[in-house]
Amino acid sequence: MANMIDASTLDLQERVVSLNRVSKTVKGGRIMKFSALIVVGDGNGNVGAGLGKAAEVPEAIRKGIEDAKKNMIKVNLKDTTIPHDIVGKYGASMVIMKPAAPGTGVIAGGAVRAVLEMAGIKDIRTKALRSRNKRNVVNATLAGLAACCDAASVAAKRGKTVEEILG
Repeated sequence: MANMIDASTLDLQERVVSLNRVSKTVKGGRIMKFSALIVVGDGNGNVGAGLGKAAEVPEAIRKGIEDAKKNMIKVNLKDTTIPHDIVGKYGASMVIMKPAAPGTGVIAGGAVRAVLEMAGIKDIRTKALRSRNKRNVVNATLAGLAACCDAASVAAKRGKTVEEILG
């Protein structure tokens, strides 16, 4: 992605979106391991998600946090919401995000809510459609937020002023 950022200088919070026990059947029986989907963010427009897999829960969470820090993106915010309507797609999942007036709050399901709160978005309306697989929903949300652009960048692309874009 074009807007990747360096996570080493940020004060990050993390949230566990899902923690799954997975098993592999071998000749001697089943081997149990854990898979952790983690979202990290600074609450100021930087957010990332990662997946960690290990034999023990704390190790899976640690690996997920490291992976999330490697996949951080910068989100364009307009006060406490997003600048325009967004549709994020990933795999079979689709997430519709619409800006909301101040005081509305985050109207979103679990996986989408985790990403938006870690990004620092306070007012937004969302709807997850099609597949509700948590990993794909998180990635669809991130894809939509990464594609979101502000009026200044659109004006620069079109060779116009910000006032012409906003009307």
